[in-house]
Amino acid sequence: MKNRLARVCEVIKRELGLLIPRQIEFGGALVTVSGVDITPDLKQAHVFISVLGGGPGARRRAMELLDAHRAELQSGIASHIKMKNTPHLHFRLDESVERGSRIIGIMDELGLLEEKQ
Repeated sequence: MKNRLARVCEVIKRELGLLIPRQIEFGGALVTVSGVDITPDLKQAHVFISVLGGGPGARRRAMELLDAHRAELQSGIASHIKMKNTPHLHFRLDESVERGSRIIGIMDELGLLEEKQ
């Protein structure tokens, strides 16, 4: 059963990755779908979003836009993926990329990263 959930998550992630840039303009911010986690009954999907650039407030604006376009994105998924029920989308901000960059910056400051030559 876990393989089925993983496949469904991957298909939803791929479709949203195609739909979001076509339907929503984020004003210079790069918005990507970094992951999808779906409940075992396939009725709720948590979509993890990474936002890079776009200036101050870009994350908040991106999340507001995604929430405003949630119904359109769900219908887009329903038209491209054949499922009995289309899952309700819940958008969550994924800060792992930013956290990783911050850790690499700290390691670089401490001299823990070796330069490759």
